[in-house]
Amino acid sequence: MEKKGEKAADPEKNQEDVITYNGIKAMPFIIGNETFEKLGTVGSSANLVVYLTTVFNMKSVSATVLINVFNGTCSIATLLGAFLSDTYFGRYNCLGFASVASFLGMLVLMLTAAISNLHPPKCEPGSNKCLPPTVWQLGFLLSSFGFLVVGAGGIRPCNLAFGADQFNPKTESGKKGIGSFFNWYYLTYTFAVMVSVTGIVYVQSDVNWGIGLDQFRFLDKAAIVTSKDEINSDGSATNPWRICSIQQVEQVKCWLRIMPLWISSVIFNIPMVQQQTYAVLQALQLDRHLGSNGFQVPAATYTIFTMLSLTIWVPIYDRIVVPRLQKFTGKEGGFTLLQRMGIGFIFAILCMFVSGLVEESRRNVALSSPSIGISPKGGSISALSGMWLVPQLALAGLAEAFNYVAQTEFYYKQFPHNMRSIAQSLFFASHAVSSYLSGFLISVVHHVSSRSTSGDWLAEDLNKGRLDYFYYMIGGIEIVNLVYFLICAKWYRYTSVDDSTSTAEMGTQTELSHEHNLLSVKLESD
Repeated sequence: MEKKGEKAADPEKNQEDVITYNGIKAMPFIIGNETFEKLGTVGSSANLVVYLTTVFNMKSVSATVLINVFNGTCSIATLLGAFLSDTYFGRYNCLGFASVASFLGMLVLMLTAAISNLHPPKCEPGSNKCLPPTVWQLGFLLSSFGFLVVGAGGIRPCNLAFGADQFNPKTESGKKGIGSFFNWYYLTYTFAVMVSVTGIVYVQSDVNWGIGLDQFRFLDKAAIVTSKDEINSDGSATNPWRICSIQQVEQVKCWLRIMPLWISSVIFNIPMVQQQTYAVLQALQLDRHLGSNGFQVPAATYTIFTMLSLTIWVPIYDRIVVPRLQKFTGKEGGFTLLQRMGIGFIFAILCMFVSGLVEESRRNVALSSPSIGISPKGGSISALSGMWLVPQLALAGLAEAFNYVAQTEFYYKQFPHNMRSIAQSLFFASHAVSSYLSGFLISVVHHVSSRSTSGDWLAEDLNKGRLDYFYYMIGGIEIVNLVYFLICAKWYRYTSVDDSTSTAEMGTQTELSHEHNLLSVKLESD
């Protein structure tokens, strides 16, 4: 979206900004930027648990916690990136700077693998003595994470909002374009991830490493002009700490309406986090042979089935299911955004319980049948095929297809235009808190269960642990979270945000002052 200066019809008026919507023409550049960023970073993230445990000789629990902290910091950085974008630099400039930072992060990470002095020596086969990384080696690794955090902080909140801004929300074609853009954006994003977790991971592993405007009315008092308040001649408040504009009050209401739902999304993400970490560790102790030529599928590549289920479902939903649902329900998109998010919660619950059943079967086979080998961490490899991971990963993909797409569209449509980068950062902020929470949960379960009679649930050798209990525990948490989400969704009232209502178009300060007084009279009469 660009703004072009035009001469006003009245020569005495100043130039005004006219918005030009580039629509579909801008998509190759926006989606292309996202695709190449994900090709470089997501593949490495998917394989990071294997890299840290085999190249940097970290314990599984330590590596998993570090990855959760890294992913969480990447996501929380989007709040700062969104603030800088919406307040100072604009989305285009932030995207450019963040892309350079992301490239530098990948370059430094590559050097930690390519230069032998930048990682510990390889463990001797069958030896329990592995040298940990030195302070300098760990510091160099963390510096690469730092660059990647900066890159993620700028790209993730800006790219999606920048793309959706290319469509005119006041036209029917523009409205349809926005809805389709969110679906196809995630389809392209997922395709990039699929390439990452297949080709890039193979090279790394095998070649070289609810509330409406009748609600929160008590906040309206912040915008009421009283006898103690002083107003300037232009209508602005002399002391902004004593009285707020109506726009500021409505922004606070917007935050308060959405935050209960945002909290539920934090818990929703926890099963998705496990499919990126412990599912990979499961794969290391499963039979990963494909065909009779001895080829082994890299452990992190199994996560492609999450992307495949999402990739297959999104176009079917967008082109086939939505038109039929709209005729049946009469709602734009077939389901409301909150209904789509709720369906995602159900798939997340199913994902956890299926994960528990698969892990229980994997462990039983490993303990009752001859081992087909030893994993890089020393545990015997179960004869159960790695393809048994497909159901849980596919369910995770369907959970993302329903919840993540709807969630980003929900934030985009429920926040004012001048807050949309910040709105998109909320999505990543939930991932940040989820990653930190998941890391904390893993640490607590590890320390508590290791002192129990049943033994450590998250033992280094999964055959000696009870990862299935951990999965069932998360499934139970998700059931409670679903009930909480349903209560919040029932309470929520959708807000209709008109893009024509921006900071520059809210009217003059004099008009706002007049509205203050009208609001004061209305509330006092109530």
